[in-house]
Amino acid sequence: MHSDLDADEAWERLRASRSDPPARANTGSRRKTYSAALEQAQQLFHAAAVVGPATRPVPVFYGLSQAGRAIAAAAWSLKGDAWQLESHGIKTTGFHLPFPDIEIRTDPPGSQGSFVKVSEVLDSPVWERDPLRLEDVWDLLPPNLRYPLTTRDRLAPLYVDEVSVGTHEHSLLSVYVCDIPDRVIDAGSREALADFLTSYPAVAQHESYVTTRAPSLGSEAPPEYRRYDHGGGEMAINWQMPQGAGTGFDGLSTGAERLAHLRAMTRSYAGDRYFLPTLPPMKRELHPLMAWWAVLYALSMLSRYQPAVWGTLISVDNSKYAVPIERLLERAINHLPVLIADTITEVST
Repeated sequence: MHSDLDADEAWERLRASRSDPPARANTGSRRKTYSAALEQAQQLFHAAAVVGPATRPVPVFYGLSQAGRAIAAAAWSLKGDAWQLESHGIKTTGFHLPFPDIEIRTDPPGSQGSFVKVSEVLDSPVWERDPLRLEDVWDLLPPNLRYPLTTRDRLAPLYVDEVSVGTHEHSLLSVYVCDIPDRVIDAGSREALADFLTSYPAVAQHESYVTTRAPSLGSEAPPEYRRYDHGGGEMAINWQMPQGAGTGFDGLSTGAERLAHLRAMTRSYAGDRYFLPTLPPMKRELHPLMAWWAVLYALSMLSRYQPAVWGTLISVDNSKYAVPIERLLERAINHLPVLIADTITEVST
């Protein structure tokens, strides 16, 4: 799993794309917006790198917001004037609440707000009346796995190693699903696992999984987990391949077919693959770039409009949230350029 990424290389990729912009950003006003927005995004990220947590959320968020304009300009799916973005398209309320409980809402589907329109391009959901808590969106970011805001039960990304798919032929897709939380492993039952996986629809549709060696229990044997020293663990899970797959020997699926099926079920995050949970009231998982967007928007609003509250939150002498916030903002500068570059490739294909 990636912990530190090459942001400089990602900016090189983005700068190189400006002489021959991808997809619909290749001509006219879309081309001009693509280049100008990426230049602003890069300068804002560089500015963010030289300031501390007191002001860093503001240039980081606006750097991402400007990159969103480049994403929209390039997107094949946005025709006519639909690529032109208006307003933020996202709101935060509840600044009087504890930090994890700050509320995040979005504008309705079909509106021209930046968050809504980029979400549309990425097939990522928006929500209106029912707010999401900051903590719930915070937990969707892979780098926050080791930085919980509270001791509440979490729904975090489940990492899967593509290499474990292998190149051999087989009738099932079988991989290790990682970062299963202690509460599920400690329960040790099939029921606890099934209840946990209801939030991960793609995983819940599995065919089977490896169980403990308990012959007397037969098909009711409990799941077999491999624990990590730092907490949590992993388990081997199997899926049936889609109908029509199986071009290998005796109709068995090839490694490439199984890898394609895995990628269809997971989201990419800077070269890694994750099963992401679906949070109510959403009907599908939030794209990682949009999870970053929502969290950074909330932090930027706090730092701009509630500076005294923000100053207290980032005080390492007084706030348990200070170090997680610091780490998040450091990761934003390293991770987001890679995610932005990957997303432009995604929407341009």
